[in-house]
Amino acid sequence: MDSVLQTFFDVHLMASVFPDLIRIGLVNTLTLAGGATAIGLVVGMALALAALSRRAWLRWPARVYVDIFRGLPIILTIFLLGQGLPLAGVHPFGTNSYPYGIVALGLVTGSYISEIFRSGIQAVAPGQLEAARALGMPYLTAMRLVVVPQGVRNVLPALTNQFIGTIKDSSLVYLLGFAEGQRELYRIGQDVAQRTGNMSSLVAAGLMYLVITVPLTHLVNLLDRRLKNGRPKTAAPQAGDGPGPDARPTPMEVTSA
Repeated sequence: MDSVLQTFFDVHLMASVFPDLIRIGLVNTLTLAGGATAIGLVVGMALALAALSRRAWLRWPARVYVDIFRGLPIILTIFLLGQGLPLAGVHPFGTNSYPYGIVALGLVTGSYISEIFRSGIQAVAPGQLEAARALGMPYLTAMRLVVVPQGVRNVLPALTNQFIGTIKDSSLVYLLGFAEGQRELYRIGQDVAQRTGNMSSLVAAGLMYLVITVPLTHLVNLLDRRLKNGRPKTAAPQAGDGPGPDARPTPMEVTSA
């Protein structure tokens, strides 16, 4: 038992690695996840609108994109883009591997977010679009101002949940070989574990992931309850309360008057 505790819960080793986890790993993990999510939101919305289009030349490419990036393992996509493009002579970001990791994660995230957006938009009552068109709005304007905002509101919990998944998936970009100052939480824990032969640094990295993901998980649950319950109803008038100053008389009151 002492050997297990020493291997996984060496307090002194964990205390020594926490500064790097917080100062370097946490910042880079959130940067990777935030950048990938920003790309994923743009890509996902474009794909969702294309998938809902009546034009086959828009609908089918979006469907193929989603099927490919959702079907491939994330680590394979990261490796193909982050290592394959430079090997092929394509260097949009020079020799810096960090942007390749963000873009790879963002393209994969976009395929999942597109399905989230698509389901949210399809959940909006068709009458909303019909009413907007009846008021003279063009189709794209009606989608932008009426349908899409309602669809996004419907899927806020799912989007937050996807962000949690992207935070965890950011641990896979370590294979691109980031510089020391670009290491995320997992890579820092792994480097220390390989150097010391002790798993406590990886446990410390896991704790940092929990610090991020557990509050976000509770936020997802809170958003879900809020959206299901709707706005709180106003309190019913109590017995004995007189009519307000703007209250109109009922037909009976008018007759008796």
